[in-house]
Amino acid sequence: MIYPIVKFGNPVLEKAAEKVSVFDEELKKLIADMFESMYAAKGIGLAAPQIGIPRRIAVIDVTFKEDPNAKLVLINPEIIHKEGRHSQSEGCLSIPEFRENVSRAQVATVRAQDMNGNLFEKTGDDLLARAFQHETDHLNGKLYLSHISAIKRDLIKRKIRKMVKAGEW
Repeated sequence: MIYPIVKFGNPVLEKAAEKVSVFDEELKKLIADMFESMYAAKGIGLAAPQIGIPRRIAVIDVTFKEDPNAKLVLINPEIIHKEGRHSQSEGCLSIPEFRENVSRAQVATVRAQDMNGNLFEKTGDDLLARAFQHETDHLNGKLYLSHISAIKRDLIKRKIRKMVKAGEW
C-alpha cells in the first residue's frame, strides 16, 4: 500500500515519535509499505511520521532500488557517533520543491533495531550518513529547516503559506 506523504505544516512532523516495542507481522507489513511509499515518492529515505504514523521507524535506500542489499530498516534509531562536517543540498519528501544546503556530519554511526527487534550498529559516510541524520531528525520531530539560517527558513515558510492559501500545498 502506498501512503500519501504528509507535508510540512502537519503537527505529526514536529513531535517526537513513539518507541516501537512490538515486532510482529503488522510491523513488517508497515515497513514494506514504507519502502513502496518512499519509492513511489522518488525518495531515498522515509520516516514513519512522514506518512502520518508517529512511530520510531525509518527506511533508507540511498541506491534507489539499484542494490537490494542497500535497503536499511532503522527501528528506534539513535546516532551514537558523528565526525567531520559536510555541506550539501538536501531536500525532504515532506517539503517538496524546496532544497537547501545543510551542514551535517560526514560520517555517522547509528544504533537501531531491525524488523525482528535485533540491535545493530551501522556506520555510513556522505549520503548514507546524511540519510541517517535526516531520518533520525524526523523521528525526533525535527525537519532539515532547523539546520538552515533563520532567514532562509522564514522565506521557505512564507512561500509555503502562500502555496497553502492558493490551494497548491
